[in-house]
Amino acid sequence: MPVETHKEKLGFQAEVKQLLDIMIHSLYSNKEIFLRELISNASDAIDRLRFDALSNPDLYERDADFKIRVSYDRDARTITVSDNGIGMSREEVIQNIGTIAKSGTREFFQSLTGDQRKDAMLIGQFGVGFYSSFVVADRVTLLTRRAGLPADQGVRWESDGQGEYTIETIEKPTRGTDVILHLREGEDELLNGYRLRSIIRKYSDHIQLPIVMKVEGKDEEEVVNKASALWARPKSEISEQEYKDFYKYISHDFADPLAWVHSHMEGTHEYTLLLFIPSQAPFDLWLRERHHGVKLYVRRVYIMDDIENKLLPRYLRFVRGVIDSDDLPLNVSREMLQQNRLIDTMRATATKKILGLLSDMAEKEPGKYAIFWREFGRVLKEGLVEDKANRDLIARLLRFASTLSGPEQNVSLETYVSRKKEGQDKIYYLLAESYEAAKDSPLLEIFKQKGIEVLIWTDPIDHFVQHELQEYGGLAFQSIARGEVDLSKLEDKQEQEERQKSADEVRDLLERFKKVLSEKVKDVRTTSRLTTSPACLVVDEGGIDPNLKRLLQAAGQAVPADKPIMEINPQHPIIQRLRQEQDEARFNDWAWVLFDQAVLSSGDQLENPISFVNRLNNLLTRLGTE
Repeated sequence: MPVETHKEKLGFQAEVKQLLDIMIHSLYSNKEIFLRELISNASDAIDRLRFDALSNPDLYERDADFKIRVSYDRDARTITVSDNGIGMSREEVIQNIGTIAKSGTREFFQSLTGDQRKDAMLIGQFGVGFYSSFVVADRVTLLTRRAGLPADQGVRWESDGQGEYTIETIEKPTRGTDVILHLREGEDELLNGYRLRSIIRKYSDHIQLPIVMKVEGKDEEEVVNKASALWARPKSEISEQEYKDFYKYISHDFADPLAWVHSHMEGTHEYTLLLFIPSQAPFDLWLRERHHGVKLYVRRVYIMDDIENKLLPRYLRFVRGVIDSDDLPLNVSREMLQQNRLIDTMRATATKKILGLLSDMAEKEPGKYAIFWREFGRVLKEGLVEDKANRDLIARLLRFASTLSGPEQNVSLETYVSRKKEGQDKIYYLLAESYEAAKDSPLLEIFKQKGIEVLIWTDPIDHFVQHELQEYGGLAFQSIARGEVDLSKLEDKQEQEERQKSADEVRDLLERFKKVLSEKVKDVRTTSRLTTSPACLVVDEGGIDPNLKRLLQAAGQAVPADKPIMEINPQHPIIQRLRQEQDEARFNDWAWVLFDQAVLSSGDQLENPISFVNRLNNLLTRLGTE
């Protein structure tokens, strides 16, 4: 029966056209990776077929000899990458090549930097490596047929990358995909067997499928890569470079990994872990629902990606690698993963291995750990909320900025405890939008005077961290913006007596403040936390932290209308003068000015800035006439 040709010309999605333009200009200095990306796609297609065939063996079509073929034709000036994997239907070709999945498009384009090397890495991580073909080719032809479809439902796709493509139905006897690159002028150096083999060995040597090429001058093929699962080999036989190359293959990253752990677990169950920590965060790190980087294999057969975080918890989503089980059934399903105790065991072991690797790095290679913390510290903090079993271990890995060390997040809780003051029984911290916003806060005055270190927490997730960290090293955590600060254990008897005397002297003044400000404050009291400022605002011990309240309001969330507590410095000259103020109108103005100043110094905005300015001007005018 002749094939009924159904041919049409279609336009690329706008994002694809933009991507092609960016890719051609960004990737040219790294153009070799076109072959890595096409081989990677071929490997994924074969993995997909093997998995689907577990429940539908007819998909094999009597051919289970899986291979990836790379060939070239000097006369036609073409390079072809072929696989006998799952293939694509007409609809899948349009969906997978003519469009980019909407879910990550915006994040991808927002992440582009203009730096060719960085953008090249994003392209690989985003999973659009097929388009790298146009870096070396001015025309690409794709022939494909999905496994299980009849031979006359093959598809031919072709484009010059300029905005349109043609697609037609063809007859294709074999399943799988052939990608034919028609090289641009000036790319003939790629039409060389030695050159192609060197690229394959450089980028794809550890793919466990055989990558074959025809031997020049002979009617036979040879396997170019080692075609063995790296993780299944003894560690003593694997070089550091081989580990790095394998990481780059599975992660589509150009940079070397920061560290890795390779373990073979034996006993009741047998499985192997090869897990990598990247040296830089992927652009989509904060898309918590994305497909993560750990792949599950059963006896060296790829099964699935860790889409639902069964192999590692979400807070370790930056980890890349492989977990290979000898005990799981090949037809394991996602439903089986939900209830399989071996999966729980592997997850717990993998988590411990990664946290152990980070602990060793923090202790023995602090410079390298600083890189990790800069890239992934905020994600690791999520583990305090998600992973109660490993909370203490995660807490030891945390790093913060502080009043003693500056804005760099390099202070561990262990370091903080080791340099606490004699008599100090709290770990003090302040939540703020940034280090710059916090460093001059009035709330820090007494701590600076006494040389007491305060941790500055500036990540949004720190608001959740404060609820999870109750104590460390025998010291309870204390926000200096909530509740009363008691530093009496760090004072001598004379200091305590003088502070009590000052508080007694302004007792009547406090009542006057309360009367004037009753609409805005819950209470007015003296404080020991101020040394140079006249007043500040804090909340009750159980109240919402002011910085968290601002974040919630900015996000449009409803926030309980609880009133703050105003604390005054009884030794400040303004407070001392107000003890003698008999003019109630002027006293009222001073009370409101001090309150508004405290609002501003806490980082909040005034409800009525005009009233503040008018009161201040009125006080300054009267001061000038006295």
